[in-house]
Amino acid sequence: MNPKIIKDPVHGYVEVEEEILPLLDSPAIQRLRYIRQLGFSYLVYPGANHTRFEHSVGTMHLAGVACRQFGLSREDRLLVMAAALLHDVGHGPFSHASEPLMEARLGHTHDDIAGIVDAQFSTLLEPIGISPSDLCAVVRGSHRLSGIIHGDLDVDRMDYLLRDAYYTGAPYGTVDAHRLIRNIHLTPEGIVLDENGINAAESLLIARTLMRPTVYYHHVSRIGECMFQLATLDHISKHPAGGIERIYALDDAECMHVLKNSKSPLARDLAVRLSRRQLYKRAIYAGQDQVKAVTFQTGWSLERSRKVAEDIAGMAGCQAADVLVDIPPVPGDMSLEVQVKNRHASVGFAELFPRLRTLNQTRREQWRLGVYTLPAYRDAVADAAAEILHIKKPTRQDKLF
Repeated sequence: MNPKIIKDPVHGYVEVEEEILPLLDSPAIQRLRYIRQLGFSYLVYPGANHTRFEHSVGTMHLAGVACRQFGLSREDRLLVMAAALLHDVGHGPFSHASEPLMEARLGHTHDDIAGIVDAQFSTLLEPIGISPSDLCAVVRGSHRLSGIIHGDLDVDRMDYLLRDAYYTGAPYGTVDAHRLIRNIHLTPEGIVLDENGINAAESLLIARTLMRPTVYYHHVSRIGECMFQLATLDHISKHPAGGIERIYALDDAECMHVLKNSKSPLARDLAVRLSRRQLYKRAIYAGQDQVKAVTFQTGWSLERSRKVAEDIAGMAGCQAADVLVDIPPVPGDMSLEVQVKNRHASVGFAELFPRLRTLNQTRREQWRLGVYTLPAYRDAVADAAAEILHIKKPTRQDKLF
């Protein structure tokens, strides 16, 4: 059997090795064709309709390039490539938009794929000599080869930055992935970067910083996510049988169909609003200079956010469902824990890249607390949210809308 060739807009021609083909054709991987990579970012960027399937194939491709660069055995290469292909198989509908629901209701994240692997891939992995437990360990980050797809300079991040920039048109995600891969080495102590790859590593960190507010945390995308989460929460409250487990087995289109036909009037209304782009609007959009940042350092759970939304709605004179509170965790520092090697010595990357501190400060300044509501309630909700959350209202706030 000849290897399968896939034409990818980001990497060109991608070769899928014969042993990997049964994994690629599995229902669990094919489902990823119908799950958007960027959730509700298509409400901002019309081109952002690329999928988890494309990203998984791209990550697998770069993983293969890295494995050959490192001179790994065929067995290790197949393990890493299979892990790269399967690393996002645990995502629910709309990708990260459903992640908080998974954590709150099921107690795990999309990286916890052991159940899926055991149920759907064990018989496919056995003939090619891949241990399911080893594969899951690579994905979790607890295997000696995990750094290739789960580390500071991993191929997962390289692919999604390139791919997300390509499909959104945002000019900030440029990463020279192949130069970076050519200049990293896998050692027993972890990844080591050759000095010739410093600029490529810098570009990856800059891309992560610039893509965060313009794409990953754009306020319209966050509003869509919050509306989706509230719709799903209210839907499963009316459908206790199956509940969140059934939702997580669906793709994007199936999930929206379920919500539009829910027993919950609220879920139906929110689903229709999302499909028509009739979104809630910002009442408050506050940075760290307007709040006591320590109060929100780790972000708030869905339950806590909904409780505060109810309090704000009560003070503003509207319904609880008319208010959404979005408090993501304050971004942690990027720390590239790799050594840079030249002909004479090895030194920590941070010592050679003093701009890292500036980038981390920029990331913290990009953080925003959002309170969203229907247009008719914006002023009342803004006043109530400012009082309850102790937010200093900015001057000329109307410029945010």
